[in-house]
Amino acid sequence: MNQATFTRFDESTRADWALIDAHFQHYQNDASRRVLEHLLRLKGDTHGYPVDRYEHCLQTATRALEAGADEETVICALLHDIGDDLAPANHAEIAAAILEPFIDPLNVWMIRHHELFQGYHYRAFYGMDPHAREAYRDHPAYARTVRFCDEWDQCAFDPDYPTRPLEDFIPMVERVMSRPPFGETTSVEDPA
Repeated sequence: MNQATFTRFDESTRADWALIDAHFQHYQNDASRRVLEHLLRLKGDTHGYPVDRYEHCLQTATRALEAGADEETVICALLHDIGDDLAPANHAEIAAAILEPFIDPLNVWMIRHHELFQGYHYRAFYGMDPHAREAYRDHPAYARTVRFCDEWDQCAFDPDYPTRPLEDFIPMVERVMSRPPFGETTSVEDPA
């Protein structure tokens, strides 16, 4: 049997869910490939910036790696703008949601808030408060988010920067995204 037989959840069986779980595990194990394919969609369009969004992500990750950031933070740097393609107005939410099952909650917060924190460097040009991030000064992820934005993200638009290729980051993405989602290790056991 390749598919469950129920038409409603309240008619399902343990065997149905074991089958669904097997399909889910296979699909979940391929998540890193799909995320990297989506990252490649950021190639080409600069939106007026000096480099395209793909180069910007690689450059941010390179800067984090060379600064000695841990692997998870490097992956956050690589994928922090992955939502730009689908939802430019709230791209940070998209990136945070993709990584949330696999990373520390403080890094989720960092990605989710990076756009606001990044605004320290440009919000005044839009007539907005560049110090808006100060409202979060007491948050446990404040310092890491400031470092992320100030040292790696906001300066990652240099066309001449010696950026590492995506291939350097693929094993890291695979390791981070192969973690059990939310730290869970449960699965449905097939009674057969």
